[in-house]
Amino acid sequence: MISRYSTPQTDELFSERAKMARWLEIELCVVEALADAGVVPKEAAAACRKNAPVIDDAFVQRVQAREEITQHDVAAFVDVVQDAIGAPHGTWIHYGLTSTDVVDTGLCWAMRDASGLIVRALTEVIYVLVKTAHQYQDTPMIGRTHGVHAEPTTFGAKVALFGLQLARDRERMLRATESIAVCKLSGAVGTYSNISPEVEEAVAQRLGLESVPATQVIARDRHAEYLYV
Repeated sequence: MISRYSTPQTDELFSERAKMARWLEIELCVVEALADAGVVPKEAAAACRKNAPVIDDAFVQRVQAREEITQHDVAAFVDVVQDAIGAPHGTWIHYGLTSTDVVDTGLCWAMRDASGLIVRALTEVIYVLVKTAHQYQDTPMIGRTHGVHAEPTTFGAKVALFGLQLARDRERMLRATESIAVCKLSGAVGTYSNISPEVEEAVAQRLGLESVPATQVIARDRHAEYLYV
């Protein structure tokens, strides 16, 4: 994040530490769903959860150091996680997945949570505008058309219109959030060649996301709609 345009909350949400924490939770949820499906031994899934590393700055640094060797961010992450959990159970981490399953699902998760921050901020501003509109509902001011003075209006009416616009923006944000809050765990080209749709759906439900058809990546029209709002 660019600090000039961010807040402490967004800085944390999009930090490397938070990103990798989301990646880890996705990986663990997949192993547990695979265990429920009878693919992974139950004791292996339990060991992965129990021995999962703490995602702190030191962990991030280990992944970054490993990436210097692998030249691949997710491969480096998986290597460090598997090593932390230990063999043989740790080898189930990332089973059946492609890198973008984790990266795209994690990004959509972050964008959903970011929209929560935006919607809360919008709600606070709308409340202030509504209060201000009532306070100044009878305060006269000159209206304008074509850049010149026109008929009188009130300052409260002007502020109320600002509030209505932001209320519509909030609804747009909520719709865009619904579109971006999705999960994709269908493999390298989206054909479920090494993982089942049932596992994808189980993980999506645990993360509060919706499973969607995809190729290697989640279609970017969802991101475009979100960023447009």
